Amino acid sequence: MFNNRILAVIKRELREKLLSKSFIIMTLLMPALMFGFILIQTFIMSFEGGKLAIKIVAETPSLMNDFKTELDTADFVKSGKIQIECLSMDKPAFKSYLKSIKKEILDEKTNAVLFIGTNAVMDKKVEIYSQTSNPSITEKLNKPINKVLVNGYFAGRLSYSEMQLAAKGVDFYGYTITKTEGIKEESHGNLVLSYVLTMLLYMGLLTAGTQMMQSVMEEKTNRVVEILLSSLKPKELLGGKIIGASVTSFFQMLIWLSPIILLLSTTLFQIPAKYIPDVSLYHFAYLFFNFICGLIIYIGLFAAVGSIFDNAQDAQQGLMPIMLLILIPFFISFSMLKDPSSPIAEISSMLPFASIIVMPPRMTVSPVAAWQIAVSMLVNILTVFGVILLSGKIYRIGILRTGTKPKWSEVIKWLKYKN
Repeated sequence: MFNNRILAVIKRELREKLLSKSFIIMTLLMPALMFGFILIQTFIMSFEGGKLAIKIVAETPSLMNDFKTELDTADFVKSGKIQIECLSMDKPAFKSYLKSIKKEILDEKTNAVLFIGTNAVMDKKVEIYSQTSNPSITEKLNKPINKVLVNGYFAGRLSYSEMQLAAKGVDFYGYTITKTEGIKEESHGNLVLSYVLTMLLYMGLLTAGTQMMQSVMEEKTNRVVEILLSSLKPKELLGGKIIGASVTSFFQMLIWLSPIILLLSTTLFQIPAKYIPDVSLYHFAYLFFNFICGLIIYIGLFAAVGSIFDNAQDAQQGLMPIMLLILIPFFISFSMLKDPSSPIAEISSMLPFASIIVMPPRMTVSPVAAWQIAVSMLVNILTVFGVILLSGKIYRIGILRTGTKPKWSEVIKWLKYKN
């Protein structure tokens, strides 16, 4: 039952965490760090290193001239990122030429050599020779080479404008069909928001759980818990710590999401319509309910691990299964964004532990049936009660146990003891 002793523990947790400098700094810096990591990763992925030297060998002089004309207008050639030399020779001569420049390729003076035969106009088969595979080369050369081959195939059959259309790629314009609003243009904002929610849920749960485990181990090592338990029951201390840590993390998540909520609820900020997330308040209502359940679940599990062990090194053994309960749904959530209707995404969004991280992003990128949301909520509530019962039994015995590291068989026996 909730009483004054639990309330005192909650106040103590809030005073130590909510008003601490580390909490304030991390709350303000975490979004900046998260988006900073994304920007750094994007920069690293876009960084192409030094200049590339490529030789393109066409089997006929006319084909070689077509490639030279097309590639000279390419942005990556004009910017100097790729230096291209176009040659013409038949296949036997090319084999001899390839042997003569083998050392040049091994010394990376030439990064790749492409041979394009006359049959490539019909089958679009291009041979590429290099020391190491470099997907960025084929990615950049694919479009101009394809354009030349298409023009060569349709030369004399189609006009220039028709050939340009034939070589052009397809532009997809997405439209979403809904029951209530009919047909509307698809928004990229939902996809961006789903990435943000996945990252925030992962970071929020992991941070809250880790801090709880460290707090429990610190109190156990310093023997502070023995003083606290002289006037408190173990379940009261654990309950107060879980509620206090949950309130702190919930407040932190509210701060992180406040810019998004403000952006969606006001017209003060003008952004392109295709980047505005199409979500309603019930999405955020479910998100906060879901996050509260996740906080209680994972904070309880991390607290149980912290009560079993005396130091962080030993705690890593018990931490791994809990980390998998967070990491696996995290990876499922990211893979789901490519195919929200996949069976894995649908099933995992209603499973214990997994639904905490998977369901909110899934609701953002695709319609979810009301019964599936109800099942997810029921599963989360039942998981909360199950984890509280399990964590309470482990914490009650483990928090006062010191000395030799307990075996897992012994920890299992703790679950059989009556409170």
